[in-house]
Amino acid sequence: MDRKTINIKGELLSLETPLVMGILNITPDSFYDGSRKQTQAEIEERIQDILEEGGDLIDIGGYSSRPGATDISPEEEMMRLEIALDILSKHYPDTVISVDTFRAGVARQCVEKYGVAIINDISGGELDKNMFQTISELQVPYIMMHMRGTPQTMQQYTDYSHLIVDLRKYFAEKVNQLRLLGVNDIILDPGFGFSKTLDQNYQLMQQLNEFQIFDLPLLVGISRKGMIYKFLENTPEESLNGTTVLNTIALLSGADILRVHDVKAAVETVRIVQKTILS
Repeated sequence: MDRKTINIKGELLSLETPLVMGILNITPDSFYDGSRKQTQAEIEERIQDILEEGGDLIDIGGYSSRPGATDISPEEEMMRLEIALDILSKHYPDTVISVDTFRAGVARQCVEKYGVAIINDISGGELDKNMFQTISELQVPYIMMHMRGTPQTMQQYTDYSHLIVDLRKYFAEKVNQLRLLGVNDIILDPGFGFSKTLDQNYQLMQQLNEFQIFDLPLLVGISRKGMIYKFLENTPEESLNGTTVLNTIALLSGADILRVHDVKAAVETVRIVQKTILS
C-alpha cells in the first residue's frame, strides 16, 4: 500500500497534498469552547463551515479527551455522535467522516449504521481489547494515537527512557499486531498533549521526522493545545497563531493530515507550504 493513499470505501484518497481534518466535538467539556457543538443547528453550521473552508475530512468526537475529562458511558457517547451522524448521512453523504472513539462497540455502530469511513482511536487499542479485531473486521482506515493511561490519568505517565525510541517501539509493536490481523490502512498519531510534558511535546515536534521510518501516513493534532497556550502564557482562544506555526513545522517534517479547529487557516498553511516545497 502506497503511504500516500488511504482506502476510503474502496476508493483511494490521495495524501500527496496533505489533508485537513476539521474537528467537530459533540461534547459540553472539550478544552476549546469554540469547538463544542451540541444542538442540531450548531452542528450543521459547523459542518458547513468545515466544508466551505476547504476541509477534506470531518472528525467527530462524543467523548472529551482533555486532561481530567469526565468519563461517560458508551450509550451516552453514541447518543451524542448520532446527532451529527444523522445530519451527515442525510445531507452530506459524500463527506469523509472519521469518528474519534476508543470503544470498539461504538466504532462498529458508527461504521455499520452510518457508513463512517475512518476510526480515530486515542488509545491505540489500549482501552478496549476488542478494538484491533473490530477494525480488522470492519476494514476501515485506523488512526492509532500514542497515549498512556486514560484521559483522566494520562498526565501521570510522562516518564520515558527515551521519548522518541519509546514511541517508535510502541508503534512498531502495534503496527505488527494490526498487520497480522489484516489491517492495511494505518495512520500514526504521536499524541501531542497526551501523556507528555510541555517540553516533551516540543521534543516530539522537533523529531517528528523520526516517524517516517514506518512509511505510514502521519496525523498531527496540536490545534490550540496546552503546548501552545501554556508556553505562551495565553489561552486556547489566543492560540491560532501558535497553531499555524506548529502546523507549518509539522508539514515540513512530513505530516500528511492536520487535525484542526481552524480549517481555513490550516488549508492556507498547506497551500503555502506546498507552494514553497514544490516551486
